[in-house]
Amino acid sequence: MLEPPKFIENDMYGGSRTFTWLADMVGLSVDLVNFLLCQISALFLASLFRSVLHPSKVSSKLRHTFALSIGLAFGYFCFGQQAIHIAGLPAICYIVIRTQDPRIVQRAVLLVAMSYLLCVHLMRQLYDYGSYALDITGPLMIITQKVTSLAFSIHDGFVRRDEDLTKAQQYHAIRKMPTALEYFSYVWHFPSILAGPLVFYKDYIDFVEGYNLLSSPSGNGNLDNSKKEVVLEPSPTKAVIRKVVGSLVCAFIFMKFVKLYPVKDMKEDDFLNSTSMVYKYWYAMMATTCIRFKYYHAWLLADAICNNSGLGFTGYDKDGNPKWDLISNINVLSFEFSTNMRDAINNWNCGTNRWLRTLVYERVPLKYGTLLTFALSAVWHGFYPGYYLTFATGAVVVTAARTGRRLFRHRFQSTQVTRMFYDILTCLITRVVLGYATFPFVLLEFMGSIKLYLRFYLCLHIISLVTIFILPKFIRGERRSRAGAANGGSTVQLAASESSSRATASAAAAAAATLTAGNDLNKDEDVLEEDKHAHQCKVNTPTHQQPAVPAAAAASPHNTTTNEQQQQQPSEQSNNVNLRQRHPQLQQSHLEKMPMLKAKPTTSARDAVSVPHDQCEMDQLSSKLKEKFEAETKNIEEFIDKTVTETVSGIVEFKNDLMRDIEFPKLKLPGSNAGIGATLDSAVSGGGLRKRNIISSVHDNGTDATGNASSAGVELEENGAAPFLKKEIDVINAVVQQANVLPAVLSNGHAK
Repeated sequence: MLEPPKFIENDMYGGSRTFTWLADMVGLSVDLVNFLLCQISALFLASLFRSVLHPSKVSSKLRHTFALSIGLAFGYFCFGQQAIHIAGLPAICYIVIRTQDPRIVQRAVLLVAMSYLLCVHLMRQLYDYGSYALDITGPLMIITQKVTSLAFSIHDGFVRRDEDLTKAQQYHAIRKMPTALEYFSYVWHFPSILAGPLVFYKDYIDFVEGYNLLSSPSGNGNLDNSKKEVVLEPSPTKAVIRKVVGSLVCAFIFMKFVKLYPVKDMKEDDFLNSTSMVYKYWYAMMATTCIRFKYYHAWLLADAICNNSGLGFTGYDKDGNPKWDLISNINVLSFEFSTNMRDAINNWNCGTNRWLRTLVYERVPLKYGTLLTFALSAVWHGFYPGYYLTFATGAVVVTAARTGRRLFRHRFQSTQVTRMFYDILTCLITRVVLGYATFPFVLLEFMGSIKLYLRFYLCLHIISLVTIFILPKFIRGERRSRAGAANGGSTVQLAASESSSRATASAAAAAAATLTAGNDLNKDEDVLEEDKHAHQCKVNTPTHQQPAVPAAAAASPHNTTTNEQQQQQPSEQSNNVNLRQRHPQLQQSHLEKMPMLKAKPTTSARDAVSVPHDQCEMDQLSSKLKEKFEAETKNIEEFIDKTVTETVSGIVEFKNDLMRDIEFPKLKLPGSNAGIGATLDSAVSGGGLRKRNIISSVHDNGTDATGNASSAGVELEENGAAPFLKKEIDVINAVVQQANVLPAVLSNGHAK
């Protein structure tokens, strides 16, 4: 029988102790028993919320009231008097939202919420240092994410223009102040009050009011974005069962192996002095892996609760299977078998990643994005020194991983065997790096973590720094993107100085080089850059996409001149291509005006940031112009594809008619033998295809070409008509074959 780990009873726990007898029976602490009882109750109440309180049966006010009432009850049951903080933090933030100017409301709410949360973190460390008992800081961290993301969405909706927002920011923008009922229902709704996941305000309101069952078509400039189609809501039973079973499996693994690799042993002197470095690496990797399964259990169960209430449905995939991944917080297999730090971060605590990206990464200068994102994440978790060691190490390791990927990955892509070897090797390295970087997060203590790092001789820190600063000087990395950019920049300069014809040709070559380089560059993006734009692509929102900024522009801050040239050339190329496609007669005048773009000020999503950075503004300019170019190109491709399809279908229909004429070469037509025969002979000898029109008129009207009634049949000789028709069909086949090639060429990007 499985022996549960011994959990230490915490006298500081303020929640209900009604089920202490059950805790003693199963060998768990009473705080964990209360948490599990609330989550299991929420799972069944979620089914009631989805079926009995469906938006088609009851009003949205009743759904709001039910969700927040159950959430408050769970909070008081689990935390007792500490639940006052669950009410205090969102109440203060709501007052700030209703009283402050929308131009500064996002900063005010972030300051108030983080200050309140940090005070609670500090109080916990003072009276209960290093404890893993359930306390109020967990729900407060989720509430902080909700109120701050809402404030930034209000700022985006009331202050900023659509062209300054990313696609995700446009989707989440709020243009109507939430009522008190909507606000507190969003903050306290029972499916996510205890363990998350984070739900953005717009998604939650659409879910409560039933608008999540309306899907907007993807915007490409030709669709009416105000039109919505009703989507059939599927049953979440399969997704819920799968996630509940996964949660139970993760709980079993955690309880089975946490006794074998207790975290506290890593700070003992016996462990530090009497074990080898290899065993220390192994122990750190296994201990952090066991702790992760506790989070897997909580997040999968919370996701199942939300799905069972109907929250999380995002539509159907191409195979017709329902997707329930709108608010999923973890992808267990993708994280455990990730081959690089990018995949690991993207699949771990996805809700917090979305929150950090929305608040920090998309709104600060790119060269500070990674550092500030890790800094906010560390402060949000609390004041334990282990958090800051983990995130500082993580920032260094992530940067080194990006650099190493650019230096070495392309060398293993020649064959299937080398690619597989590279994936296996990087998967194993990622496991070791995760154990090395995250053990301070669970150890919490500063000196204990430093002692263990010294026993590791800081080897991965040193390797990371060497990879970042030394290896690029001796090992040549993949430079396809920079070469494309440099070629594009020189081509544009030639285009501006030479004649109109040469300018057009060079601009076309630059556009092709940029498109090719852009396809290769997407594989080498920064960790959070790739996560950012992947998420934006998933959001079903119209227009104004923000493509990824080239990694070369962010990876080399010291090369400012080269970066500015690289940022200018995609915008110039995109404008050239658009004008060539729509107005060829304006090409020369447009090329003469292109240098003016460098002096023209631009409004970007980073204007709201207090720290201006010209380079980031130019990045945004080139991204917007490139996005418009891609949208126009897609529209033209669709138009050509539709036109070609209609033309080909008409030609094929005409060919089928001719084939019928070959299959029945001898036709007896009613009418005069002499009159019609002479007419047909002259048609065959003179024009060929005119005979088909005459035959059709005879069939349709029953008369000959002169209007006389046909009374006799005439016989068409196969030797005269069939060879001609075969020749015509061969010509049509060639036309059809060439017409079918055109859409394929356009789809491959060669004709752009």
